[in-house]
Amino acid sequence: MSHPSSTYRLQITSAFDLDAAADVTGYLHDLGADWAYLSPVLEAAEGSEHGYDVVDPSRVDPARGGREGLRRFVDAARRARLGILVDIVPNHMGVAQPTQNPWWWDVLLRGRDSRHAAAFDIDWEFGEGRVRLPILGRELDAALAAGELTADPEPTAQAPFGVVRYYDHVVPLAEGTAPAEPSTDAAILRTVLAAQHWELLFWRRQASELNYRRFFATTSLAGVRVEDAAVFRETHTEILRWVREELVDGLRIDHPDGLADPGGYLEQLAAATDGIYVLVEKILEHSGTDHPEDLPSWWETDGTTGYDAMAVIDRVLIDPAGERRLDALDERLRVETGLPPAPAYADLVHETKRTIVDTILVSEVRRLVRCLPEPVERAEDALAELLACFPVYRSYLPAGREHLDAAEAEASARRPDLGDAIATLIPLLGDPSLEVSRRFEQTTGPVMAKGVEDTAFYRQTRLGTLTEVGGDPSVFAVSVDGFHRAFAARQASWPTAMTALSTHDTKRAEDVRARLSVLSELPERWADVLDGLRGVASTGHGPFDDLLWQAIVGAWPATPERLHGFAEKAAREAAEGTGWWDPDSAFEERVHDLIDAAFGRAVAMVNDFVGEIRRYGWSNALSAKLLQLAAPGVPDVYQGSELWETSLVDPDNRRPVDYAARRVLLAEVDAALERGEYPVIDKQGAAKLLLTSRTLRLRRDRPELFTRYTPMTAVGDAAAHAIAFDRGGALAVGTRLPVALERRGGWGDTVLLRHSGPTVDVLTGRRFEGTEVRLADLLSIYPVALLATEADA
Repeated sequence: MSHPSSTYRLQITSAFDLDAAADVTGYLHDLGADWAYLSPVLEAAEGSEHGYDVVDPSRVDPARGGREGLRRFVDAARRARLGILVDIVPNHMGVAQPTQNPWWWDVLLRGRDSRHAAAFDIDWEFGEGRVRLPILGRELDAALAAGELTADPEPTAQAPFGVVRYYDHVVPLAEGTAPAEPSTDAAILRTVLAAQHWELLFWRRQASELNYRRFFATTSLAGVRVEDAAVFRETHTEILRWVREELVDGLRIDHPDGLADPGGYLEQLAAATDGIYVLVEKILEHSGTDHPEDLPSWWETDGTTGYDAMAVIDRVLIDPAGERRLDALDERLRVETGLPPAPAYADLVHETKRTIVDTILVSEVRRLVRCLPEPVERAEDALAELLACFPVYRSYLPAGREHLDAAEAEASARRPDLGDAIATLIPLLGDPSLEVSRRFEQTTGPVMAKGVEDTAFYRQTRLGTLTEVGGDPSVFAVSVDGFHRAFAARQASWPTAMTALSTHDTKRAEDVRARLSVLSELPERWADVLDGLRGVASTGHGPFDDLLWQAIVGAWPATPERLHGFAEKAAREAAEGTGWWDPDSAFEERVHDLIDAAFGRAVAMVNDFVGEIRRYGWSNALSAKLLQLAAPGVPDVYQGSELWETSLVDPDNRRPVDYAARRVLLAEVDAALERGEYPVIDKQGAAKLLLTSRTLRLRRDRPELFTRYTPMTAVGDAAAHAIAFDRGGALAVGTRLPVALERRGGWGDTVLLRHSGPTVDVLTGRRFEGTEVRLADLLSIYPVALLATEADA
């Protein structure tokens, strides 16, 4: 198998381990999935639900089933004729609890003499030969005075010279440094601590004084130097064993932009795996525009994980006429709550990115300063400004020099006082032979992720559909022609890249976004409803009220626990009324009161409005799913999303999935269709299961029907509400802007123009012939159809 026709993502955890995953392989085959796509399975930090905090790359996580569990899963998958794609994490390792990570522990025990010292990206000189650990709840003097630290000389196999304990934290003592007996004495401890290969810091000092590279701003994830050939071999020994023993058919690479040389890494991986199917989690900016960022064409990869496709699919179902009125609503909310006018999106992004580099990523900026070959006056300020102005996740010099030039132009315009420093820095940052240039490229991504996705997206509240990973909220909608251009380009350049609608990183799952897109057709109605809801409960911040009430409406019905979790995270990420470092209890109390109101004082209003828009949201959801599943690329079905998927940001989107119920429902759908009965579109989601299963099965069983991309034409008064394309024998038809379509009285005499010959709609079994097909007939049961030549159906 060179590449899959589709994938199905499974989140492997201790509660849903590899044996549990093995039990659902038969269901995945029946659904039509071609490959199973596993979240990381190497040993992760104890209790990790996501698996991205790998602590031992040499073995499969025992909590997730271990090596034997992986073998049992593979055997089950092969019996079910499934390929296997596995998510791997080359950029970082989990170091929250050093005792759990043998490599990190050895570095703390032996310092630069550790055989694993080269594995981690540590600035030893800045730490005066020590690794800085920001684990203290207060400054060291205060912690010592309070007797919070203990030096314990008792040797163990893991710690032959004893340990220091600080609450749940344990770190090893270096040889010859232990006290004669356990001690909490401040004077003794000062002597002991000064002799270690590590230094304990107050946790707030991580922002400015850390001396190892992190994943974004997460201190518990330490950067790994896979650019070192020896480190690559050791971190990939188990992964390459999977490939060699044919346990996996493909790999998904997490966060390649964190690596020193992503292209070089992919080349090395391709050589070691004989060119196995590889996808990269790469965020491309400005998806849906006429000039989107391109994936580096020279990379040894089959494409991205599909956020770029998701942004286009979402936006073709949004009514562009709603933009002005939703903007007006946002401005009114600002005035009513005493906020300044909304900045232009580019200015908002600059503000939030600059805030990030001036606060939680100061350590990274100062490391860049230390890497400069010669001192540059005002270098820290100038580097921070260039990072805030960098227009994409990163460049890959010598390619992408235009992005650095764009950052220079914007930074110079915004801060003319830094002109001399910027002019001095640009030649250095543009020279890929210099360490400062390489590290600058590794730093632009974290600034973008934390400043945009994790901050600006929670402040840009006019329509929740727009603020999704890989999307640009300033791009409100995409025309049908724009959609066709994007997917024609995908077919031509990256036909085996993944396409996604929901992932473990999406802030709002696909069907939440599909429902919220209805608001673009009903902006005045939403403004009225929101006024009523805010009259019941408000945070005092009008635009953030809009975000919260949209999330409630989009995910409804939901449990209070789920919505409270989302609301608190959103509020702290937005960092306007509260924040992660210094939560504002009064603001957060209002946030939680608003959520409580949705289940009490405002529950009738929420139910009424959801009931009003729900069927339009279902129409959007089915159309989006068909566009994803039938369009060019390899569609991924995120776990459970074959039924309505109304999750919010993690950890909500990693909730357990009821596969037993799905098995039963799929069998019922199959049996009903055999009898000529169609599942209705209702809250059960059987119609979405029908669409998902029939499209996946057709792609898997008849791949010759999906070999090209040809936009199709609809003519008639309602033609703008149709989006259709022919994949080379499979013709997909979706509905857009269902509110306006209903208001105009439906499809009328609008027809789809197609090649002649008998075809069958695989969703309903109905046959259609002729070059003109009335959309009123074709879409009389569902808002979507998938036509295939009768012989192939």
